[in-house]
Amino acid sequence: MKTLLEDFKDRMHIFHDSEDSNLQGILDEATDYIKDKTGLDDKDTRGRRLIMERGRYAYNDQLEFFEDNFLSELLGASFSGLEEAENNGE
Repeated sequence: MKTLLEDFKDRMHIFHDSEDSNLQGILDEATDYIKDKTGLDDKDTRGRRLIMERGRYAYNDQLEFFEDNFLSELLGASFSGLEEAENNGE
């Protein structure tokens, strides 16, 4: 399985390594944000996709639009996480 950074660079069509530390920082922040909002991380397919989308918005300086555009997915993921926690007795 590719790393999150490799997947993100493929998605964004970035073929050089000069921005890797900046991109990793963007992805780390996106991971923290998505985990805080939904409980998901990059090991979950839905979480990975949301992390990459938030990273895309951050990379393109459009972060203020992410939450509005992905609100239903964020809420859906949050509710799924709550259901799973309840089913696991947490």
